[in-house]
Amino acid sequence: MRPIAPALTAAALTLSLTLVGGCYDRKDQTPEAAPPPEPAPVLAGVDLGKPVRALGTEPFWSVEITPDGLTYTRVDQPAQHAPNRGATVQGTVATYATSTDLNEALNVVLIATECSDGMSDRTYPLTAKVEIGDDTLTGCAASVAALATRDEAG
Repeated sequence: MRPIAPALTAAALTLSLTLVGGCYDRKDQTPEAAPPPEPAPVLAGVDLGKPVRALGTEPFWSVEITPDGLTYTRVDQPAQHAPNRGATVQGTVATYATSTDLNEALNVVLIATECSDGMSDRTYPLTAKVEIGDDTLTGCAASVAALATRDEAG
């Protein structure tokens, strides 16, 4: 039985060398590519990753939403700027919640329902609700590109 022991030892050594030789340093691995960014949400055909404008009348106001920020303007008031922290989308509603450079809370809610501004025959794909400070404003919204290419008839 003595000759079996060296054979087992040799087999164990071979197995051990095979396992050690099969090991690798994690630094040698090619890093995995980062997953591609998720596409911007689309609401009623409006790509929220591209500029969108919400607007209303009585009083006249607008909120320009770009990937970099939101700009609120209203007649006889200074423009206010805020960072775009992205939209929270739940079903047919997208909500932007941020704060302006004048320390006002700014919430913009876009709803996938057609809207008329009440002053023209134009129909917009989104209804907008804006809360800024103590004011709540309602109006309509569409992509800036669509607003630039359509006439007053929609």
